[in-house]
Amino acid sequence: MSSEADEKAAAADTERYVVPGLERGLRLLECFSRDRREMTLADLGRELALPRSTVFRLAVTLERMGYLQRVVGGKSYALGSRILTLGFEYLASMDLVEVARPHLTALRDATGAAAHMAIREGREIVYIARVASQAQLASNVHVGTRFQAHATSMGRVLLGALNDSDIVNLYAGVALERFTEFTPGTVPELLDIVEQDRNRGYVVSRFAFERGVASVAAPVRDASGRIVAAINISSPGSYIPLDELDGVIKDRVLESAREISAWLGFRPAALEQRAAGS
Repeated sequence: MSSEADEKAAAADTERYVVPGLERGLRLLECFSRDRREMTLADLGRELALPRSTVFRLAVTLERMGYLQRVVGGKSYALGSRILTLGFEYLASMDLVEVARPHLTALRDATGAAAHMAIREGREIVYIARVASQAQLASNVHVGTRFQAHATSMGRVLLGALNDSDIVNLYAGVALERFTEFTPGTVPELLDIVEQDRNRGYVVSRFAFERGVASVAAPVRDASGRIVAAINISSPGSYIPLDELDGVIKDRVLESAREISAWLGFRPAALEQRAAGS
């Protein structure tokens, strides 16, 4: 049997164990976002392509459990406090965030720029830690924010943990959105950029995602050497000399990434010795 047939068989086997009601409930929660904080049953039905009666039962169940709440004086629903509890419990369970926070704070203090940490989920990155700049206007980036990986400095670092065939499969049939003229718009272009990033060991992004905003990112590794997260600093170009991005700023970001990795047990010398002995 071919590998493609194996994958199809495995997918079909997994499908047998999916609980449709649970899947629909989780999809309903995903309909809410910072731009859509309140939604009516009609809105949810259109979004999910489900009958109003089904959406009503899902909403009542989720409301009873605290994941949804009725908006006072209206017919809309909003996310309930139980969602926040789950999110904070998830982040609190990640030693990564606790380890990283003091280093991100020190990085912010040393550069004057906002410092962040993200992980990758599919074709997106998710911000799991943020230390805001004290000198610049607050940005719209918060913990839990998602951006497209191909367009961001931390996303490119995290894509660099994949091999080229994995990246091709990840973006198969997907159009890469260009946010500026510096954003990779095709998979071959992305592969070329990611390869340069791997060889360099860090990413400098000059306005690739948002015009006027520059950033520098570096990988965070665990004890096995695997890239488990990325950190970066980002700043409007008017606040930070662009000629320092490849110099002192890059050095600071790499130093912070090495310190966080060391706390996670990463020892480059030990890995080299193991590789030499294998």
